[in-house]
Amino acid sequence: MPLTVYNTELSSRLLLGTAQYPSPAIMAEAVKASAAGAVTVSLRREGARSGSGGDFWKLIQDLGVHVLPNTAGCHSVKEAITTAQMAREVFGTNWVKLEVIGHQDTLQPDVFGLVEAARILCEEGFAVFPYTTDDLVVAERLMEAGCEVLMPWCAPIGSAKGPLNSDALRAMRAHFPGTPLIVDAGLGRPSHAAMVMELGFDGVLLNTAVAKAGDPVRMAEAFANATDAGHTASKAGMLEPRDMAAPSTPLLGRALLS
Repeated sequence: MPLTVYNTELSSRLLLGTAQYPSPAIMAEAVKASAAGAVTVSLRREGARSGSGGDFWKLIQDLGVHVLPNTAGCHSVKEAITTAQMAREVFGTNWVKLEVIGHQDTLQPDVFGLVEAARILCEEGFAVFPYTTDDLVVAERLMEAGCEVLMPWCAPIGSAKGPLNSDALRAMRAHFPGTPLIVDAGLGRPSHAAMVMELGFDGVLLNTAVAKAGDPVRMAEAFANATDAGHTASKAGMLEPRDMAAPSTPLLGRALLS
């Protein structure tokens, strides 16, 4: 079953970033290999080089996937709101991945500013995808502000550490059973994507693990396969770990040898 967010059906539960690739051509091939349901685009990236922004935006449009502009690099509510408003004009969408960074080293969200910015943007008609922590109280406040999707990290951006607190992610899934939850940031290996999807999350968003791989195109395909496998396993009903061994072959009818 496809992922539905803000009344929009995405073809894939993998969302992919478009920054840091060796070249725009490799980025485009990676997106195609991943069959991503959406791609994130930074307004700063789109206009980073004079005269090249239009070419980059045309490349994104030609990919034929949903575009999720982000407020990457914003450190204040005012900056994030202004960037979101500009992105809506440039990209022609009310979707926005909202980032309000609070710590320069860890890139941890400023959750107080995040909630404030989310409330303002939701009131302005934006469909807000908030990059947040795994804190349940913050998540509640974001939902109250009008967010219909939550995007908790599993580790700091670009760290590639994978899920650092599976118990917190599991608790978030249980606390918001009907809310689309997309793990954003910290995934470094396809197995990490499978792990969080097995916890029952609805999707994953990543960038660095693909863009900085030795072969971004093959890595994008690997993450796509892992995301699908984790989701399928979650829906299939996995065995819970147990302390004792359990025979896979029944003893009844077993031949007795003298």
